Amino acid sequence: MFGNLDINFIIFGIMPYAALTILVVGSIARYDRDQYTWKSSSSQLLRRKQLIWGSILFHVGIITIFFGHLVGLFTPVWVLDALGVPYALKQWMAVIIGGPAGVAALIGGTMLLHRRLTDARIRAHSSWSDIIVMVLIWLQLLIGLLTITQTLQHMDGSEMVRFMSWSQSIVTWNINAWVTVVDVHWLYKLHIFLGLLITAYFPFTRLVHMISGFAAPFRFLLRPGYQIVRSRRQKPLADRKSTTPAE
Repeated sequence: MFGNLDINFIIFGIMPYAALTILVVGSIARYDRDQYTWKSSSSQLLRRKQLIWGSILFHVGIITIFFGHLVGLFTPVWVLDALGVPYALKQWMAVIIGGPAGVAALIGGTMLLHRRLTDARIRAHSSWSDIIVMVLIWLQLLIGLLTITQTLQHMDGSEMVRFMSWSQSIVTWNINAWVTVVDVHWLYKLHIFLGLLITAYFPFTRLVHMISGFAAPFRFLLRPGYQIVRSRRQKPLADRKSTTPAE
């Protein structure tokens, strides 16, 4: 029954939906059941200087890459055509902006990973999931930079349009979306595969703190919690038993 399944169909046709489902359901379940684990578990008091430089480079680079991919992949092609934006120009912008951002994120990620692996105190407070996800992100950044070598060979924007079509076909539930990228270079395929793997692994790591700012307001709207306030009362409250009238 499954003998004729193409690995490309599994990775680029089925895996995106599986990864997104795990991301959404896993994040909601963790937020609902294990709220005290929904944090970054900072170790900023240890080797602070290396943390600051690594964190700044990593976060600035990764945020730039994230929104660059978001806008680049999910902007409809007809919008580029309507605005008269040449595909080649968009491709050059991706290289010029994404390249330095990727280098910054990789350098910062290397510093953070080195800090986590070589400092005995930080290593003792790190879980395997912390290390695994950092290694995956580091590899993803490295492979992303290596794809530039292939991108420079297709500066007409043709490859870019293929990835845009694939991404947008996925969100519109086109079952044949995988055909769009079936014959792209293996570096691109590995880059997509690792991206989907990180997406699925996201809810089980400290990365969930990235969406805290979005999740918290909805939590209080749907299920109000409690607020701790400091009272100005000078005297303790009277004993409720002593004020209860006798029957």
